[in-house]
Amino acid sequence: MNGNTFGRLFRLTTFGESHGPGLGGVVDGCPAGLKLSDDDLQRALDERRPGRDGRGGAASTARREADRVRLLSGLFDGQSTGAPIAFYVENTDQRPGDYEALADIPRPGHADLGLLLKHGLSDHRGGGRASARETLCRVAGGAIAEKFLHARGIRIAACILEFAGIAAVPEDPFGARSRPWFCPDADSCLRWEEAARAAAREGDSLGGKVLVEIHGLPPGLGEPVFDKLDARLAYAFMGVGAVKGVEIGSGCAAAKMKGSEHNDPLVPAGPAGDARCLLPGGAPYAFASNHAGGILGGLSSGAPVLVTASVKPIASTAKTQRTLNLQGEMTELRIGGRHDISALPRIVPVLRAMAALCAADFLLLQRAARL
Repeated sequence: MNGNTFGRLFRLTTFGESHGPGLGGVVDGCPAGLKLSDDDLQRALDERRPGRDGRGGAASTARREADRVRLLSGLFDGQSTGAPIAFYVENTDQRPGDYEALADIPRPGHADLGLLLKHGLSDHRGGGRASARETLCRVAGGAIAEKFLHARGIRIAACILEFAGIAAVPEDPFGARSRPWFCPDADSCLRWEEAARAAAREGDSLGGKVLVEIHGLPPGLGEPVFDKLDARLAYAFMGVGAVKGVEIGSGCAAAKMKGSEHNDPLVPAGPAGDARCLLPGGAPYAFASNHAGGILGGLSSGAPVLVTASVKPIASTAKTQRTLNLQGEMTELRIGGRHDISALPRIVPVLRAMAALCAADFLLLQRAARL
C-alpha cells in the first residue's frame, strides 16, 4: 500500500522524511547466510553524501549529514538470518525553518501541489517523503542487494554519461566509481565542474544522463508479457524523483535504425565468454553487438544489461519565479535553503541500488521458474 515497498520476493520498504528525526528501511526476503555489516551499507551511503572526496564538486548541496547507518535486525554473527533486515539513519543537520516561507506556496517542479490535493496536507519542509533525501534508504537497501549479487558473480557499474549537455566517453564505467563525478573517462569531469560553477553563479540548476550496466546476469530472467525485465528496470528507475526518461540499449536511437542494424547476431563466445551463456546443445555464445541492451523479449539474454536514465534539472533554484500561492494570487518565489545544483552525481549510487534491487528480486523469482 501507498507505494513504500519495492520488489516481490527481495523487498525493500522505506520510511522517514527529509526533516524528521531520521529515515530507514526494512529488507525482507534476503536469504540466510549472507555476510553483512554496517560498513557494507556505509560505503554505499558515503558515495551518495554531498561533496565526498570532490565527488559532487560544485553540484552538491551545503547540507552536511553524516548519514551514519545502523543495522537493527536480521543478523547473527555477521550473517543474515533470513529474518527482515532493518536499518536506520538519523537526521542531524535539518533546518526546517528554511522552508517556512514556502508553507503557502507550492514550489514549481515539486510534488507539493500534488501531495496537498491528494492528502489535504503537505509537508513543506523539503517535501517530506517526496524529498530526494529518501533515496538514502534505497542506497542502503541496494547495498544489501548488491552484496547478494556479488556472491553470484554479478557486478553493477554506474557512471554519468552526460552533464549539462557535455557528453563523456563511457570507456571505463567500472572505474568511474573511484573518480570524481563518477566520470567514465579522465577529462569530462573538469568541464562538468566548470558548468556546475557557472550554473551556481546564475542561481540555476542542470541535468544530465546516467548509464547503469549489469554484468553477469544469467539469461532468462524476466517474463515475456507483463513482467519484462526491462519494464521492471524502467519502473525502478522512474521511481527515482528526478528521472524523466529511461532507455534500454540503443534506446530512442533505435527509432532511426533499420532492423538489420539493430539486431544483435549470435556469435561463438571467446575464451573470456560468460560460462552461463550456453546454447541448449552446450556451445557457448556471445553477441556481435548489444543494441538490445542485454534484454530480448523482456528476458535477460546473457549480454550486459545497459540502462540509461535522463535526469531533469533540480527544481529548487535560487532564481526568482512567478507562481500562484494557495489563495490563487500571483506571487514571487525565491527558494532559499541548501540545494544541489544537479541531482548528478549523487543520483548515480541511487540508480545503481535500484538496479541491484531489481536484479536480486528477479534472481529469487527465477528459482521457481523451472525444475
